[in-house]
Amino acid sequence: MPLPVQAGGGKAQLSAAAPTYAVLMGLSLSHLLNDTIQSLLPAIYPLLKASFALDFGQIGLIQMVFQVTASVLQPVVGLYTDRRPLPFSLAAGMLVSLAGLVLLSLAPAYGVLLIAAGLVGLGSAIFHPEASRVARLASGGRYGLAQSVFQVGGNTGTALGPLLAAFIVVPNGQGSVAWFSLAALAGMLVLTGVGRWYAERLRRAPRMGRKAAVTSGAGLSRARIVVTVAILLALIFSKYFYMASLSSYYTFYLIHRFGLGIAQSQVYLFVFLFSVAAGTILGGPIGDRFGRKPVIWGSILGVLPFTLALPYANLFWTVALTVPIGLILASAMPAILVYAQELLPGRIGLVGGLFFGFAFGMGGLGAALLGELADHTSIEYVYSLCAYLPLIGLSAAFLPRNRAA
Repeated sequence: MPLPVQAGGGKAQLSAAAPTYAVLMGLSLSHLLNDTIQSLLPAIYPLLKASFALDFGQIGLIQMVFQVTASVLQPVVGLYTDRRPLPFSLAAGMLVSLAGLVLLSLAPAYGVLLIAAGLVGLGSAIFHPEASRVARLASGGRYGLAQSVFQVGGNTGTALGPLLAAFIVVPNGQGSVAWFSLAALAGMLVLTGVGRWYAERLRRAPRMGRKAAVTSGAGLSRARIVVTVAILLALIFSKYFYMASLSSYYTFYLIHRFGLGIAQSQVYLFVFLFSVAAGTILGGPIGDRFGRKPVIWGSILGVLPFTLALPYANLFWTVALTVPIGLILASAMPAILVYAQELLPGRIGLVGGLFFGFAFGMGGLGAALLGELADHTSIEYVYSLCAYLPLIGLSAAFLPRNRAA
């Protein structure tokens, strides 16, 4: 039976009577595999730093190449697929990430590491916008739940990367990164099946491929939509700039301040990243039940007391504080994304590409700038400064209420 088109929803507002859980779980699993591969890059930074005699600035540049490549291209991919959906681009993106992974395992010099990072970023740019669109299509109207299921896979993969690096890559060296090619191949297989489902839905509902008008679910003016999107991007900035300080430099912080080994510090990084995954799965359903705006407000600003305390904590409390930081901060992303999709219901791919891309870009820029700052000051100073970033969450007070709020 063809899926019905909701009034005013344009091409991306198709839904079934209930979520298509098989597709959502396939997207979540493939997101897990994709981001496990991607998270190997920051997870092995201590290894690469020692092997190639890199400084913090060079480490930050690797991260910036990866994340900025993804951030620049994701909105372009999303805008294109709004007009011409590409069901099998999901598997193609995983293939590009596979190429970057293999090159990373074989890289003999710093320049090759940068190329490998760029390929992994390109794979991410291809994967995320269309995967976000398919998640909304399979949501059955429970958009927050669908985005949480999709995103929790990615965050779980991001959490697994450091753990796998600690027990596989660190003991066996850079070449063992190639073993994770099996994860990429499994992801391509899953995404080929998702692509077939998506292609069938496109065949049944050809209006998905037509250009839709940009409308607001709450009847907001174009200027108000632009301002609202700017506020949402500012919130993404605060979230991912702070996240960069932990995802890229937390292991160095633990090693430098508390004298831990690489493997032990990777385990503690896993604790933080697993908390991020748990927070992601909570944010979407809570937003479906109580509205997006309260979740956005609470998740960005509510983390402030914990970030302010972190730089002054001992080892036990440092690890303990990263748990609520990850839980609270991560709950924002599903709510922000669905809120933005309701503002621009005819531009689902563009919204996904813009917000995922901006998040990647801010993470990459944060990694580069914070790395340089650490070189010129100290890693402890970086955490003291970043503790104030959640204050930007005060801007959520200016978000208008719409159907997603």
